[in-house]
Amino acid sequence: MKIEKTTIGDLLVIKPNIFTDDRGYFFESFNQKKFAENGLNYNFVQDNESQSQFGVVRGLHYQDDPCAQAKLVRVLHGKVYDVAVDLRKNSPTFGKWFGIELSSENKFQLLIPRGFAHGFSVLSANAVFSYKCDNYYNKESERGILYNDSLLNINWKLNNKDMILSDKDRFLPDFNKSEHNFI
Repeated sequence: MKIEKTTIGDLLVIKPNIFTDDRGYFFESFNQKKFAENGLNYNFVQDNESQSQFGVVRGLHYQDDPCAQAKLVRVLHGKVYDVAVDLRKNSPTFGKWFGIELSSENKFQLLIPRGFAHGFSVLSANAVFSYKCDNYYNKESERGILYNDSLLNINWKLNNKDMILSDKDRFLPDFNKSEHNFI
């Protein structure tokens, strides 16, 4: 597997080595030893999966410390535009975002450390999204930022008329009004 840096420190793209033949394909989606050899010492404790239709935008979500979660995300079926926003106040990229297309075809993964908000938009007819988390879900520490915050100006790769949001995501606070305690 290749581990590539992004424009935001500690946010990494994981590109697996895919072995194909006439039967199909095989690849390692996670290997703790290879992560550790690259200084990535995560102890993933929870796996989540969601299915969404075209136009769904989920996010931007995070959990405040001490319940923050690092995530290793990938798409099992379909295609999404995945976004992470740096919320670490002392980071040189505080308030910046990174986006990447993740799909069942490219099999890329995004490693999102603690201290980031995360979201994605579905670009295919439907998508199955999987993420490993290094901490458990905690409702009391759950936070979010409005998907269309004008300061962030995220291009979700969808027309506004096609976007489908939950009521919760539609009424999250703007970036400047959001609560986050990451240093």
